[in-house]
Amino acid sequence: MCTVCGCAEGEARVEGEKVSHEHSGGHEHTHPHSHEHHHHDHVHTDGDDHHYGHGPARAHAPGMSQARMVQIEQDILGKNDNYATANRQRFTEQGVFSLNLVSSPGSGKTTLLTRTLTDLKDTLPLAVIEGDQETSNDADRIRETGARAIQINTGKGCHLDAHQVGHAIDTLNPEAGSVLFIENVGNLVCPAAFDLGEAHKVAILSITEGEDKPIKYPDMFHAADLMLLNKIDLLPHLNFDVERCIEYARRVNPGLQVLQVSATTGEGMQNWYDWIQSARQMRLIGHPSLNAPIHKEATGA
Repeated sequence: MCTVCGCAEGEARVEGEKVSHEHSGGHEHTHPHSHEHHHHDHVHTDGDDHHYGHGPARAHAPGMSQARMVQIEQDILGKNDNYATANRQRFTEQGVFSLNLVSSPGSGKTTLLTRTLTDLKDTLPLAVIEGDQETSNDADRIRETGARAIQINTGKGCHLDAHQVGHAIDTLNPEAGSVLFIENVGNLVCPAAFDLGEAHKVAILSITEGEDKPIKYPDMFHAADLMLLNKIDLLPHLNFDVERCIEYARRVNPGLQVLQVSATTGEGMQNWYDWIQSARQMRLIGHPSLNAPIHKEATGA
């Protein structure tokens, strides 16, 4: 179980192989793996889906002291951070620029991602790790763009963790210089606490959600480096104060960058693509051979 947020982690299935991921108090795994050498002791093939978390949530265990629960939480996050560090090292060594896309359900995150993949597929190598509790619907949509993608199903789990992402990286094996999009489970609470090894968290907020979302869920917006304010094509039809929303967001994170976009009409999307290119160049500065700019203007301006 995950006592950090109360979600359950149970049986995992990787390429038909069932692997126990029951995380009790000691957060132990019953199968060998090693991020130190950037691999897990499983055989994967491209396109296979990972399934995690088919068990009851038992976070608030009866009879467990508060001190014990805090210790378990620290252990879980500490071990997650170790996996995240290994993921980050691997990304750095291979010149992979990774973005963790986080949002509420219904923010338009997958629509924005598929448009991004379609517009940039001829300019950069792209790959996607898709996180959902169930189904591979979104991964199927992503593959239709031509991008390589792998699905992680978390079951009752409400977030991706760095260990799951490490397994997915083994399968995807993104090529050097890739932009790797990690589409997290729709949830503005728990993904804030779990580092996946990404270069940046990108929070996607739809104007249909209300301008006070950043102060209702401050941890996520504090953890993010960029906020994409999506569905701005609907502004004429809604009572939404853009400036107030941005002020709320910067109240919890003064350094937060904000871009206004519409994944449906394409408005503002070129600014998002320019941000990806600029941030990628900064991240890959140690890989000059991979640091070439996008050589063809994206089509989503």
